[in-house]
Amino acid sequence: MARLSNPEAPLPTLLRLGQSIWLDYIHRDVLRSGELMRLIESRGVRGVTSNPTIFEQAVAKGSSYDEAIARLAAQGKDAAAIFEALAVEDVTAACDLFQPIYEMSGGNDGFVSIEVSPRLARDAGATIAEARRLWKAVNRPNVLIKIPGTAEGLPAVTQAIAEGINVNITLLFAVTMYERVIGAYLSGLEQRLASGHPVEAVRSVASFFVSRVDTEVDKRLEAKLQADPSLRLRIEALLGTAAIANAKLAYQTYVAWFEAERFRHLMARGAAVQRPLWASTSTKNPKYSETMYVEGLIGPDTINTLPPATLEAFAQHGIARRTIDADLDTARQQLADLERLGIAMEDVTDFLVAEGVKKFADSYAALLLAVDAKRAQLAANRA
Repeated sequence: MARLSNPEAPLPTLLRLGQSIWLDYIHRDVLRSGELMRLIESRGVRGVTSNPTIFEQAVAKGSSYDEAIARLAAQGKDAAAIFEALAVEDVTAACDLFQPIYEMSGGNDGFVSIEVSPRLARDAGATIAEARRLWKAVNRPNVLIKIPGTAEGLPAVTQAIAEGINVNITLLFAVTMYERVIGAYLSGLEQRLASGHPVEAVRSVASFFVSRVDTEVDKRLEAKLQADPSLRLRIEALLGTAAIANAKLAYQTYVAWFEAERFRHLMARGAAVQRPLWASTSTKNPKYSETMYVEGLIGPDTINTLPPATLEAFAQHGIARRTIDADLDTARQQLADLERLGIAMEDVTDFLVAEGVKKFADSYAALLLAVDAKRAQLAANRA
């Protein structure tokens, strides 16, 4: 594995501060062209996450999947089965690419995520069944099965961990739900130990979404400003602050749970912490710094998964220093000020979870339509 050329550059500094950078982007061209390996070697990327939107764009706008789609369609597979087969192929190849990092890091990095169907977000039984199938299909120790952080997803998380399946719990917005996710992980480890199985190789990350919080809170703040211009100073001071404040309090939850006696007992048996993963960290508002959701959430035992543009921006001019537990009183005050303005974080996060489940399901539906369209186009070309 090549070394990064400048150890004082922002990205290598992140690793020394305890944060791993994963790439929020994967498709077949990135794998075949060597681009992903380049990012591993030159940018220190240590894992990959993915989503149906990226895959849908690759299928609809490119040709890299054409041959495979034609082959799978000829086998009589429908769009959902074709997508799953393609995703399993890509994720398996990426897992093999990251295997050296997985081994070098003692099983803490080098992971690639693949998600259960977003249509199953409210069905625990179907979620665990699909998690088992994907785990067996990829058949690599460094794959993470993405399960939505919904109330219905929690039993599936516990069961998957108990069975030794690595899990990425996604779509987390609320600190209260994050606590339940940690509890589900610990319960899974406890069940696994009680059944006489080892826990040393089991891994989990909790994907806490960031920028979407500011997008929703800022929209509500702007509406209040329009309704009452006298609130301008109070509102302008809070724009773009909720997401990082919320994530910082989530990290404090992480520290409290994983320093407590319940986990210490598990750690003595070889269990690993469930690392917080900052997701949705590209900046949506052009008024804000493109690296704000990287620079504001740096600290030990964390992961930040970045799209390519944000990764390059931080590599070029990011500032790497420990910030995850800085100015906590300010973070608490910002969230309290929002409450006083009538913006309750519980309402915001409940909305974002429901919206996120719908968006993922819509993206999945669009993906299946793209696969079907491509399949029809390829069949017509052969006719």
